[in-house]
Amino acid sequence: MLNDPVLNQEWFVVARSADVPEGKPVAARLLGQDIVLWRSQEGVRAWQDLCIHRGAKLSLGSVANNCLVCPYHGWTYDASGRCVRIPAHPNLPPPLKARAQVLQAREQHGFLWVSAGEPHNPPPQFAEAEDESFRKIVAGPYQFHAQGPRIIENFLDVAHLPVVHAGFLGDGTHAQMADYEVETTPDGIVARDIPIWQPDPDGAGRAAEVSYTYQVHRPLIASFRKLHNDQVMLMVLFVTPMDENRSTAWALFAMNYGHDIPEEQLLAYQDHITAQDKPIVESQRPELLPLDLQAELHLRSDKTAIAYRRWLRELGMSYGTA
Repeated sequence: MLNDPVLNQEWFVVARSADVPEGKPVAARLLGQDIVLWRSQEGVRAWQDLCIHRGAKLSLGSVANNCLVCPYHGWTYDASGRCVRIPAHPNLPPPLKARAQVLQAREQHGFLWVSAGEPHNPPPQFAEAEDESFRKIVAGPYQFHAQGPRIIENFLDVAHLPVVHAGFLGDGTHAQMADYEVETTPDGIVARDIPIWQPDPDGAGRAAEVSYTYQVHRPLIASFRKLHNDQVMLMVLFVTPMDENRSTAWALFAMNYGHDIPEEQLLAYQDHITAQDKPIVESQRPELLPLDLQAELHLRSDKTAIAYRRWLRELGMSYGTA
């Protein structure tokens, strides 16, 4: 298991709500450990994917009578994680230590969130995700052979848009970046009013001069709000460390326009953008994000990345950093 005190205080997206139906356990991976997700009558549950008896994966089992049943010997665990039945010894009260290792879990914004420790705060809220005038779309999962801080920093990097995403989020003839300001607050980082011309800002195929406001909410959660006249697009990126060198990224979109654009078209656009980013992020060396600002060359267009690295250092983040 990844042992970083900062990560143990965080919530991570491990699945879409729709991916965990009633009556069926689902396997996932978080911070180097296998977990099982399932729905009880009281709500979603997340446990270590391990039967205490002989170590079989509970995700291979079944859900019955508001309990999770091990596929190996049928040991049955109630929604609290306590073993309540051992078929081979039906008259024997299960030992007190016969319990599943329970993790905190909740649902929000169409995702299932899990924490491996004791989070200080709930998952971040986004007003647009609760606004009925905004269209909501969930994208992902996207698998990266990379660690989370590199993925988040790539998301925050506006200067790469005209190069990596030419023809979509930028153009080589409009690559020059205007200066902008970045603020580090107790709640994270904010970079406001970054203008850029984009041939296709959202997959609808209409060019526009847009303005970005980026925020870093948690070490591995960041967002942008993209404005064009009265059109607003929110994109939130959630990065979940699966283990030391593999991460999963999820995205939540909220738009107050484009209700006529087919969802498949918008998702295909985001899949294409992510496919362009993936080989770049996976190629970066060193793999660990250098928090020593002397280790790499920085320009004023890198202000958000500089603030992000400084903030991670202040938090004492060890995962994915050097």
